[in-house]
Amino acid sequence: MTDHSINNVVDLFTGEPIETSADRRFIRLSPELDGLEMLYSNNSSGTDLYSLKVLCWGLRANGEIVGLVPWLNAIVACPDIRDPLDGRFEGYYDPGIEEVFHHPPIHKVVELETAAEYFEFESSKAEEVLQEIPDTIGTHAVFMDEDRENLTLMEVISWRLHTDGVIHSMLIDHDVVETTPVLPGDHCLYPAQESEGFRYFFQHHIANKIKSEDPEALAAIAALVTAP
Repeated sequence: MTDHSINNVVDLFTGEPIETSADRRFIRLSPELDGLEMLYSNNSSGTDLYSLKVLCWGLRANGEIVGLVPWLNAIVACPDIRDPLDGRFEGYYDPGIEEVFHHPPIHKVVELETAAEYFEFESSKAEEVLQEIPDTIGTHAVFMDEDRENLTLMEVISWRLHTDGVIHSMLIDHDVVETTPVLPGDHCLYPAQESEGFRYFFQHHIANKIKSEDPEALAAIAALVTAP
């Protein structure tokens, strides 16, 4: 099996490996299909914990495996969420057995490492697509017009991993749809993060509240997306 943890760049004074952005780039994804969640807290939550569904598990070039969630305006590794106001990662959670854990499930570790070895691929083109997985948690992208008056919610169809480790959420351009259903890899998909007016990601339960014009949800989203 290929050892993705090898790092040949070291600090001249300490002799310790120096981790570069290339080491931390994602090289393989695996969708979360069993409903596992991420737990987080913030300064206003007290002892309460909040949860988000894990979108997928990602293998970095350095061998690290982490859960990933759509967070604010990006897809983020769960352990990297450390902001006291927006949220701090507190662990993973299996709601089926009510168990909290802090390391990726062993079956996902085996799956990712085995798949990375089998599909090992080198490319000098950063924009080349390495992998594309479907969105399984009902993620929506929120857009705001130039006048900050109108919100638009669009369902995320898939997540596209490029060879430079960048992960884009893919939306449907309905003007160029030729066949349905639209599946991952379709030519009518385009990246939300590179689109004008894109602001944030929300999972389906929040998106549904916004769609139903829930007053509290609308007030919260209005305050969030209009913030400078």
